[in-house]
Amino acid sequence: MATADARRHLREQPLGVTVLLTIVGYALVLGTFLLDVPIYPDLTNAQVNLLSHVIAVINTTATVVLTLGWYWIRAGEVEKHRLAMVSGFVLILGFLVVYLLKVGGGGTKEFVGPQNVYYAYLVMLAIHIILSIVSVPVVLYALVLGLSHTPAELRQTAHARVGRIAAGAWILSLVLGVVTYAMLNHIFDYEFAALLVPLV
Repeated sequence: MATADARRHLREQPLGVTVLLTIVGYALVLGTFLLDVPIYPDLTNAQVNLLSHVIAVINTTATVVLTLGWYWIRAGEVEKHRLAMVSGFVLILGFLVVYLLKVGGGGTKEFVGPQNVYYAYLVMLAIHIILSIVSVPVVLYALVLGLSHTPAELRQTAHARVGRIAAGAWILSLVLGVVTYAMLNHIFDYEFAALLVPLV
């Protein structure tokens, strides 16, 4: 009964559900960056490094899964597409948990390398972050539509159009995230820096 009610609400109010989930997601991230909320354990530098590697594995896996999902829908394999996109979303939720734990518990790392490479790194990181931020509501909207409608019903919605934008932005953001991870952790060097900004 509760599942049926939730699905009905998703079907009737996909935009409202998307807005609510987007606000919750943004609040979690902004709260971690801006507030010193004592919910995260203090992490050692080694633990921060380990979590960085875990994030890279999650993002690489999500990139492969989402790319397969894009391929499968173009090949008309709807169920494989749905499974891939839901799996990609679950991976991104896992990323969010690990990322917030890393940032909230141990700060972040700053790139140390040649100046011209540093600027290229910053540009890629900025594009990665911007795409991550703006793709949240688009991804959520496509997901809400996909989970609340049958494949036949989806043809009458904006799912395909929104999904193309969501998948493209999402995959590009993930790829840039993996590239900047490799530059920071394996190709060049880094130094640890606290990221939390006190409001007072």
